[in-house]
Amino acid sequence: MRDLIWLIVVLLVIGWLVGYFAFPDLGSIIHILIVVAVILILYKLLTGRRL
Repeated sequence: MRDLIWLIVVLLVIGWLVGYFAFPDLGSIIHILIVVAVILILYKLLTGRRL
């Protein structure tokens, strides 16, 4: 289960980077992906689980 959250974070960051450079006009929508990824990372850090 812990690897699943890490996989989701990595996919969200990659999707954000692709969207940021491929579709700069959709910046506000694309940035939601990075916010979700950061929230998941903070959740893992606060719960004491290793990344």
